[in-house]
Order: sequence, then C-alpha cells, then structure tokens
Amino acid sequence: MTTENGATLLNEVEAFHRRFNVFPTEAAYVAVALWDAHAHLLDCFDSTPRLAFLSPEPGSGKTRGLEMCGTLVPNPMAAVNASPAALFRAVSMETGRPTILFDEIDTVFGPKAGDNEELRGLINAGHRRIGVSYRCVAVGDTQTVQPFPVYAAVAVAGLGWLPDTILHRSVVIRMRRRAPNEHVEAFRSRIHEPEGHALRDRLASWAESVRDRVANAYPEMPEGVNDRPADVWEPLLAVADAAGGDWPTRAREACSELVAAAAAGDKASLGIRLLTDLRDTAFRGADRMPTAQILAALHSMDEAPWADMEGKPLDSRQLAKRLGEYVTVGNQPIKARNMRVGEGVAKGYYAADLYDAWARYCPVVPKSATAATNPDSGSLTSGNDVADVAAGSRYQAATTSAPATPTLPL
Repeated sequence: MTTENGATLLNEVEAFHRRFNVFPTEAAYVAVALWDAHAHLLDCFDSTPRLAFLSPEPGSGKTRGLEMCGTLVPNPMAAVNASPAALFRAVSMETGRPTILFDEIDTVFGPKAGDNEELRGLINAGHRRIGVSYRCVAVGDTQTVQPFPVYAAVAVAGLGWLPDTILHRSVVIRMRRRAPNEHVEAFRSRIHEPEGHALRDRLASWAESVRDRVANAYPEMPEGVNDRPADVWEPLLAVADAAGGDWPTRAREACSELVAAAAAGDKASLGIRLLTDLRDTAFRGADRMPTAQILAALHSMDEAPWADMEGKPLDSRQLAKRLGEYVTVGNQPIKARNMRVGEGVAKGYYAADLYDAWARYCPVVPKSATAATNPDSGSLTSGNDVADVAAGSRYQAATTSAPATPTLPL
C-alpha cells in the first residue's frame, strides 16, 4: 500500500481553503489546514485547540471558513443554537465523537446573550482529553450523577470576541471583508462538498498511518511560546512534523505570528488596566500620589473606562475596592494611607505598595535596553524608552527590597 505524502496532502488542503476563503494572513491558512488534520488524530493529544473565525462585521467569510472545515473534518456537527444538553449527549455518542462547528457564536456569548455558563463550561472542559462534565440523570424515580466525556474538536465563527476562558484556548483567525481585488471561487455544495470529502477521506487514511508517531510526539515550541499557547499549538505542530516537507517550518512561523497577534489583542482585565494606567498615567515615576489626583488623572484619559463606570466616574471607594484585591510586597492588601500634602494630610497611595502588583501583572518590557547601552546597535532609544527601562528596573528591585512603609516627609 502506498503511503500518502503528508506534506503534499496538507498543501492540497490549504489550496482547497484558498479557493473559497481569503484569510487575513498566510499564517491563518497554515493554522486552519493543520487544525483540519489534527481533528482526525484527536486521541493522540492531551488537548485540542478551538478554532475561532471572528470579525467585527458581517460578510467577512467566517461562515464559509467554518463550512470548508466541515467538509474536511470527521463527523461534522453544525451546532447553531444547539442546547448544552444536546451537545453533552452528542459528544458522548457511541457512534463517533463529532467535530462541533458552532456558527453565530456571538448569539451565545455576545453582550445580549446572557452568561451561558453551561455551554462555556462544556467548551472549556472539552479542550482537555481528561475533560468530563457531571450531570444529574433520572433513572426511574432516582436522580444519579453521571460523567459525560466532553473532549471534542470545536470550531466557532461569530462577530466580536469570545470569553477569555475560551479565547485563550483558541487559534484565532481575525477575518475581514474581501477587498475589491480579492476574489474567491463561488462555493457550490453539490459540486465542491464531494471534493472536500475526498480530501477528508485521504486525511483520515494518512492520519492512521502516522498515528503512533504523532501520539508519542512532543514537538519543540518556538521561542517564547509556553504555558497555554503551547497547549493550544502542540497538536498542530505535531501534525506538521509528521507531514514533513516545509510544514514544520511554516507551522512554527505561523505559531509565533498568531500567538503574538493574540497577545497584542488580548483584552486585559479591568484590574490590570487599572494597574497599568496608575503606573503610566497617574504616578509616572512619583513615589506617592493623593487619591484625588489619581482619580483626576484617570478620569482625564480619553479612551479609558474610568470616567464612566456604569454611569458614574470611578470614585475613591471603587478605587480602594479594586486595588484591595492585590497585595503589597509584604503580602498586605493595597490600601490608601495618610501622606503629607503641603501643610495638610490626605489619603493616597504609595508606589512602593504597588510595585509587586505592577511587576507581576503588567511588567515593563525593557525592549530598548540594548539600544540604550550599545551605541553600535544602529538604533536610537527614545527618552520614554529609557525611562521605561529604568522604571522596569525599579519595579523589579522593589519586589525584593521595597520598604513596607515608606518614610513620610517631615
């Protein structure tokens, strides 16, 4: 029996997507083709990444991207508005685990959709092979607790964004509308679905031929990719390594690019945003700041949320509550303390109390340190970059040496 050439097969899968979709980057084509293939090898991995086609506006090709994946993956299950109960049972079916394709995901997790915690829990738990969800099942007159396995490949498409817990388990493809000079072939189900199914069957056959190799693989990650992003990309890189050719290199380049893009687009929690704005806008290198001045600085930020927190500006009580969730170097809650202001005393915050939180949750990256100290580097460092490097050093030093109580001026 002739063994399918994995690199050639993935090239054909990629070319099939290119006929009907314009993805935003070359990395997106690589990631989607690898995701299609990994769905045929799910039991070889400890986790499965979610594939998310997201865009700010309709008409960006999200649904078509999902449809194309549906022709290439095993047991596709279109799940628009599917109930959590139906999905729990579908994933547990003895007839074969489905690949869930969830279109219009914004109707499930959008701002007007409610929390949908059951469905969120299923998608999150199903990311890991050991994932199960426990449900009460009626047996006669008795309610018994039964575990439902929920490990399954999931691709979603929708407007806007996703909950952070799902987003961080996803390979995100940020779709956009086609430009006038970008053209695709019109998709006709009766004609093109059989072509996709033929590729699907070849993927399934190739997957069987490399199953043992993939199951024992621990692919090398690109530099800087670790923790959750490494979990997300490990199955895709394992598939690329098994395929050979230029796919191992292309896969790692795509991994680095998409992980960096996801990090840049992450919406930090409101607490981290507050810590960052305190450091960069309110304190700006000062060792202490009265609460009134902090609030004035935060309220004046044009694109920040602090001037309108559910109809009211952030006040001293809300500031104290939010900062109290973080601790000082001495492991005490951050709180306002008395400080000398002119001839009087006012409540405010000391930078030394915030150093530890700054270092842990929004560290300064000294990206220009080399240029600042190496005149032969060929680049100049701005004054702000030098200040950031110096500030980063102070924050780092403060995590081990900052005094628990700064000395008040006489």
